[in-house]
Amino acid sequence: MKKSKKKTIAFLRLGIILIIIAVGAVGLTGLFSSDQEGTSPEFAVTIPERDFVRRVLTSPEGKYLGRKQVASFTSVGDIMYHGTQITNAYDSARGAYDFDENFMHVEKFFNAVDFAIGNFETVTAGGTPQGYPVFNAPDEVLDSIKNAGFDVLTTVNNHSLDKGRTGVLRTLEQIEERGLISTGTFSEPEEEITVLESDGIRVGLIAYTYGLNGMDSLLTPAELSYMINRIDEDKIKKDINKAKDQGCDMIFVSLHWGNEYQMSPTSQQEQLAMKIFEWGGDVILGSHPHVIQKSEIINVNGEDKFIIYSQGNFISNQRRETLPSISARNYTEDGVIVQIKIEKDMVTGKTVLKTVNYTPTWVHRYESQGRLRYEVLPVKDALNTMDLTGQTADKLRQSYENTVGKMTYYNREIR
Repeated sequence: MKKSKKKTIAFLRLGIILIIIAVGAVGLTGLFSSDQEGTSPEFAVTIPERDFVRRVLTSPEGKYLGRKQVASFTSVGDIMYHGTQITNAYDSARGAYDFDENFMHVEKFFNAVDFAIGNFETVTAGGTPQGYPVFNAPDEVLDSIKNAGFDVLTTVNNHSLDKGRTGVLRTLEQIEERGLISTGTFSEPEEEITVLESDGIRVGLIAYTYGLNGMDSLLTPAELSYMINRIDEDKIKKDINKAKDQGCDMIFVSLHWGNEYQMSPTSQQEQLAMKIFEWGGDVILGSHPHVIQKSEIINVNGEDKFIIYSQGNFISNQRRETLPSISARNYTEDGVIVQIKIEKDMVTGKTVLKTVNYTPTWVHRYESQGRLRYEVLPVKDALNTMDLTGQTADKLRQSYENTVGKMTYYNREIR
């Protein structure tokens, strides 16, 4: 009788253990499939262990993130304002400038992402606006950039000191007044680097320039040491380590470098890029040559990294009509909107490139109502939807072929 009772108790214990294992298995399945269609993350609160992991997958605001989270970015090259652009944007009736039409065809690409980044290659120093060779754009350009959906401007390039210290400081003030983020130039020493954060994903953004057109002496040595990020391997490596210390999941590096009007990067650029990737950088966004250069996916220590050596001109007055002596003048009207998605596993903390795509653009300059107008056109959309014929359509097709021929597409989902 005692022996039979022991067997019964043993069977009961075994049954209870199996039930616990089964419930645990269901719980884990529900946890790690909560992003799939037909499952509810709310089920996670019914089991204490899953509730703990749910808190890990929750933003500081209490929003449930799911196991996989994606952050999206766009980036464009040089945003420049030459004298002709400035003059033709002036509305004498209102006594003000208006640049909104520059971006009306492309703003949808910037409003569709978490962060839209552009290289602001001018200053807003106040006073009389002027173009090349000493740039000083009206404040209204920042209004139009903001209205178009940009979130972040890199402000470090060879024209950062065109209006000296005042130009650097006032440009940063005007950018901040409009709620935009800037990096690359600074009003005071910065202990931390710029971080772009979206739903639990932190991306560090650091930016540097090769030089300042010989205007370095407009700042004292002390000011130069912190106000302008110049390309220096030790500094870049140090800033990458700062980004890691600040808990960044990925690090984007903006570099104003290379040779103007050259269709390919130099070997020195390629060598520096590899060093940056080995130090821990993940994405390199290049500018300055005013023409588009190649993009690549490079695997470093088992991780895919992305670089585009030059994103071309996003908007400027550099074109075949204004650069007759430049052999690459046909390509200075070309730009590209780089579209990047990164994905973070919120359980393991691993973050990877998810997709890299591109929207080729072209600066359309034409005369209407007695003035020149400038519009950045998304080339493929423009060819399909706008009534463009003759030379304009031919230029668009040539621009598209030139751009896509240099781009490397990436999609982790179908690899």
